[in-house]
Amino acid sequence: MQITSSLANALTPTAVALGNFDGIHQGHSQVIRPVLSSPFTTAGSAVPTVVTFNPHPQEFFSGQPRCLLTPIAEKAFYLEQMGIQQLVLLPFNRELAQLTPLQFVEEILIQGLQVKQISIGQDFCFGQGRAGTAEMLQAIAEHHGITVAIAPLKLLQATRVSSSAIRQALQAGDLQAANAALGRAYSLVGEVVKGQQLGRTLGFPTANLRLPPEKFLPHQGVYAVRVQICDRAELHLTCNAQSWPGVMNLGHRPTVEGTQLIAEVHLFDWTGDLYGKTLVVNLEAFIRPEQKFNSLEQLKAQIQQDCKAAIAHLTPPPTAPSPL
Repeated sequence: MQITSSLANALTPTAVALGNFDGIHQGHSQVIRPVLSSPFTTAGSAVPTVVTFNPHPQEFFSGQPRCLLTPIAEKAFYLEQMGIQQLVLLPFNRELAQLTPLQFVEEILIQGLQVKQISIGQDFCFGQGRAGTAEMLQAIAEHHGITVAIAPLKLLQATRVSSSAIRQALQAGDLQAANAALGRAYSLVGEVVKGQQLGRTLGFPTANLRLPPEKFLPHQGVYAVRVQICDRAELHLTCNAQSWPGVMNLGHRPTVEGTQLIAEVHLFDWTGDLYGKTLVVNLEAFIRPEQKFNSLEQLKAQIQQDCKAAIAHLTPPPTAPSPL
């Protein structure tokens, strides 16, 4: 997949899904799918493209770093899996923020990206002061003969799917609700680096992950996980199709007086060197919050119980026999 921050380097013409897309959740998928099924895309006359902003507009206006459900490399990974062929990261700066809605459409979408079709969410706003609405974009584009698909809000059990709601669920340890809204397991993506190797002495060797500093982290504790092993080149991830079951601890390791927040992953039935690899760790179930034990023996016994619990969560139930 092509990833660019320059309109001059973008592949054109395009069919564009436009938005922030932090999380690539089920609501975002509703916005992206029309681009993939566009007649221009299927005919090969337009590149299926996601256009988003970097940094996030809220980070630009507040001046404060913003934790992201999907940092850029992770966002690109999921978009490529969906079939998107190009990710355009518009640099969100003062110049872009001051474009009127009309200027944004004509200069960025029409002149810069030669857009043939646009897809947005019902609540999408754009242009100076967020003055542009979905209906305004539709009207401007129609004047240029460009179709705009407006995706409705995605609801689950009468509740709107949103990035903020997913963050709240992850903070509360409600992984089931977060994963339902995402339509997949929430993931941590990080490079394996050397740690203190304490897990090895306990009989449970772990891979220590170096996570992006902007990554939004869920409730601290122990999780049942499935892990993909990947190679990374800049923002591109190339992952093994196979996944390995395991257990992850996210926390400060209070039993050994730890001070840094660390993500440690133990893979079941794995032998091999993971240093320098990038792991996509899919969080399948929350097992327990982090706690302090009185001894390493108590910690070891609890890890054994955590592994059993993770295996139970990750093992599919037996298939019922077919009726004769």
